[in-house]
Amino acid sequence: MANKTIKLGNHIVSDSSTPYMIAEIGINHNGDIQVAKKLMDAAFACEWDCVKYQKRTPDIAVPEAQKQVPRDTPWGTMAYIDYKKHIEFEKEEYDVIDGYCRSKPLDWTASPWDIPSLEFLLEYDVPFIKIPSALNTNKEMIKKACESGKPVVLSEGMSELDEMDTTIGWLEDFSNGDYIICHTNSSYPSPNNELNLRLINTMRERYDCLVGYSGHEANLEPSVIAAVLGACLIERHVTLSHDMWGSDQKASLEVQAMALLKKRITSALETLGDGEKRLYDTELKKRRELRGN
Repeated sequence: MANKTIKLGNHIVSDSSTPYMIAEIGINHNGDIQVAKKLMDAAFACEWDCVKYQKRTPDIAVPEAQKQVPRDTPWGTMAYIDYKKHIEFEKEEYDVIDGYCRSKPLDWTASPWDIPSLEFLLEYDVPFIKIPSALNTNKEMIKKACESGKPVVLSEGMSELDEMDTTIGWLEDFSNGDYIICHTNSSYPSPNNELNLRLINTMRERYDCLVGYSGHEANLEPSVIAAVLGACLIERHVTLSHDMWGSDQKASLEVQAMALLKKRITSALETLGDGEKRLYDTELKKRRELRGN
């Protein structure tokens, strides 16, 4: 593969760069901007590069069959559509997010689940648009995201190989080449024996592009392995506590695990070196002791 690079915010991302770390807050804030602030603080303190949310227009994004299904929530039993509206951040909250991240600084973006949400996000200077796995076969969304001029990061969860081929074809047709595809298993949490991390190299070779990893496993090791295999970005869901209410909390990293993952990835990549044979000063000292020269 050619030595490709993409600029995400102020970060140059490539196969040889340290992975760009995305803390997926998603909807784990449960509609509370103070929870979101704490998670942004955590991402910054742990030296991650970006926080990501999910943006929906519930009347459009929620399937009709689901809208009136009762949902038990911490705010009482309500129709599913009302629950989604209750936790959705709007302009007031995103203005806070934008200012809060600029003050650190910390990149932020979101996954749009419908075209109005994409248009909403483009009112801000987000560094890239993230297409979630649920929409990776949505040609209109991919086309409009590419036409925005922003780099596109796209998760390939839930897709067969022929669907992936079609999706990558759209990215090639509609973008200027500024895209990253992410290997993803979309189950929450994903069992280790279904992660198939060797697909990272398969995707890189098949599509000749940068490949990242969006992980939903419950532990840290697969994300470290993904980085060692050359994933140019790592995305993980994050939470203040696994005990918080919400469907994504259990498959998310708590703050201590965020710090630990960053350290483990840094350490693992440090051990790889550059592949060139050399004698370091520490080894030369031992050589003189044992060989005399």
